[in-house]
Amino acid sequence: MDISLEQTLQDGKLLRQVNAFIVSHLRDNNLNQAAIAVASATMTPLNVEVPSNKLVDLVSKGLAVEREEALRGVSPTSTVDPTGGGTVISAGYGLVPTLPTHSLDFSAVQDSKGSSKSFPKHETRHISEHKNAARCARFSPDGRFVATGSADTSIKLFEISKVKQMMMPDSNARDGPVRPVIRTFYDHLQPVNDLDFHPQATVLISGAKDHTIKILIMCASKDGSVRVWDGGSAQCVRSIIGAHGSVEATSANFTKDQRYVLSCGKDSTVKLWEVGSGRLVKQYIGAIHTQLRCQAVFNETEEFVLSVDEPNNEVVIWDALTDDKVARWPSNHIGPPRWLEHSPTEAAFVSCGNDRSVRFWKEIL
Repeated sequence: MDISLEQTLQDGKLLRQVNAFIVSHLRDNNLNQAAIAVASATMTPLNVEVPSNKLVDLVSKGLAVEREEALRGVSPTSTVDPTGGGTVISAGYGLVPTLPTHSLDFSAVQDSKGSSKSFPKHETRHISEHKNAARCARFSPDGRFVATGSADTSIKLFEISKVKQMMMPDSNARDGPVRPVIRTFYDHLQPVNDLDFHPQATVLISGAKDHTIKILIMCASKDGSVRVWDGGSAQCVRSIIGAHGSVEATSANFTKDQRYVLSCGKDSTVKLWEVGSGRLVKQYIGAIHTQLRCQAVFNETEEFVLSVDEPNNEVVIWDALTDDKVARWPSNHIGPPRWLEHSPTEAAFVSCGNDRSVRFWKEIL
């Protein structure tokens, strides 16, 4: 076959694959009108079968290669936060993050008792302090930043590389103290309730008791229910009524594949729910949380679940598949922490407490 003809055929095949990925991505994210328009324009079947998140995964890998090439040449430039806050964040953030390659399929394992994994030891360090209770924390999708919100109405933005530098022995001896807080925001008038980073843009979203409104995809309710919403249509697509009895459900987080929701409630339980059916899949018992708006989170590989035991002021860790407790660690806070947030990319997490402190935890290598 002529080389130029073979190349043309290969290019056409690649283009059809790209079109299929785009249609599937739009369809699976409930952008149906856009999916129909692209499918019609490119003559791609609307029901084309493509693995979930395939487009995002391929783009992430390509951007990772691009970043590696940039590091060998010119350093990436910086961009200013488009919200007008003036925060300078590396241009590498704001693109699609590299997704973790490993996550658990909870439907594949029915009974895994007796095969729990060991959770690695971590070290912790006090890295900053708010003027009032530290109420919440979120990592950026690429794991390079973490933001904390406080009852003092402020939000602090930390750079993780500086936090790690701060934790190194004698880090303050050479060039003076390392300051991991790169920006503090004072935009709210009431305590900050929650934070999140945009998955692609250099935008930090916050919600507070000053009646700030933001678009939510999932919510945990004071009536003990967990509800999942379609972000495009603003319709509730799944209600798990009484997920935590009649007491408050304090947190809810999707798994990476968005098939399951991990919820935490003031009934002192952590539960894993199947979104499609509303079925209870796993229940993690042994951590008492009846007063604070505590969190339950997965680690970066979704092999472990972390939460807080209030009476003993401990961080409790379960094996996600077997639901066995595998570790209990002193929190090192004065009083139990009210919020845990795990990095999506590495073995590290943040705890926040009513003692106003923020602590960074990382695996001991």
